[in-house]
Order: sequence, then structure tokens, then C-alpha cells
Amino acid sequence: MAITVSLVALFGLVLFFLLRSKSLGAGSAFVAAGFGFFLASTGAARPINQLSQSLIEAASNL
Repeated sequence: MAITVSLVALFGLVLFFLLRSKSLGAGSAFVAAGFGFFLASTGAARPINQLSQSLIEAASNL
């Protein structure tokens, strides 16, 4: 659970800085956030979480 919260914070910061630098419009940021929200409620959420955990474990073993 701690991994999920930190990834949400990381992606939130990335979206914030993209909005601030005007590389991403407000509509696109809303669509990206909505896509992530709805993706989390599908069957794809578990494999995505497992993939992120595996990548984080692999990075920590380097």
C-alpha cells in the first residue's frame, strides 16, 4: 500500500509540473487522471500493481 501512495504522489507531481510548464493542458490532465482512476477499478489493476512492485524490487536489488 505504501508503494501505491508514493506512486500516486509521484504521478501527481509530474502532472502538476506538466500543467505548470504548459506542456499539458488542463483537459488532457483531467483525461489522464480519469483514465488512471477508472483503470484502477478494472481487472487490469492487479497486474499493474504486481508489475510496479516487481520493478521497484528489481531497482532496489541493483
